[in-house]
Amino acid sequence: MSFSVLMSVYAKEQPKYLSLALESVFGQSLPPDEVILVEDGKLTEGLYGVIEQQQKLHPELRAVQLEENQQLGRALGIGLGYVSHDLVARMDSDDIAVRERFEIQCGYMESHPEVAAVGGYIREFDDSGNWAKVKEMPLGDLEIEKYMRYRNPLNHMTVMFRKEAVMQAGNYRHFPFLEDYYLWARMCARGAKLANIPKVLVQARVSGNLFQRRGGLAYCRRYLKFRGIQRELGLTGLREYLVGCVLSIAISLQPGWLRKRVYGLILRKGQEENG
Repeated sequence: MSFSVLMSVYAKEQPKYLSLALESVFGQSLPPDEVILVEDGKLTEGLYGVIEQQQKLHPELRAVQLEENQQLGRALGIGLGYVSHDLVARMDSDDIAVRERFEIQCGYMESHPEVAAVGGYIREFDDSGNWAKVKEMPLGDLEIEKYMRYRNPLNHMTVMFRKEAVMQAGNYRHFPFLEDYYLWARMCARGAKLANIPKVLVQARVSGNLFQRRGGLAYCRRYLKFRGIQRELGLTGLREYLVGCVLSIAISLQPGWLRKRVYGLILRKGQEENG
């Protein structure tokens, strides 16, 4: 089964992290037929060096160069236009895919032709290599539908989707921090089916400022705008819309340290694991 991998990288990312991410992609038990890597604006010499080295080893790696930084939603939307295959796996440039990830997902998508996008669990670790929790996701149609009213139902960096279904929903769009959630909402409004595999598919790097970035007034406003979009798409009723707004305000406007604690104790499932 042929498939592509879609990635994006920008200047502030670390060359060593990009190298590890690409090595995990090409070291899969089922390697991709092509990798589309969007260079979102001018990069550093270190990042260019990693890309050049990987292209020598893996000619299936194709870099798409953007003169100016477009941010993730626009960059992925542009990159998807260069993808050759209908089956597309997303991958972040600082995460590490488990070796069997693509084999597992391709098998699932082949046996479930009705599914438009499938994700899985992530196991989080920090820049020092310390392991944190496994972030589990909802399983089954009803659980995913309910979960999606208030939270993102798929771990973006683990998703494999059908390009046709994404394009029919309008492709990726600019919506900072919520690009993927916005896409899944539009897909579901068109009747697309989402799914999750109950396995860790990606080891996800969690930077120290993650919980600071996922808060503040601007972040809160974006989330409130998204709650309105969910309502317009018919994905939530009035009560669910209001509850979603209250939760978004409560989480977004908390101090960063408290938000981190809430994520750890309430929003993340699973048990603490040691590396």
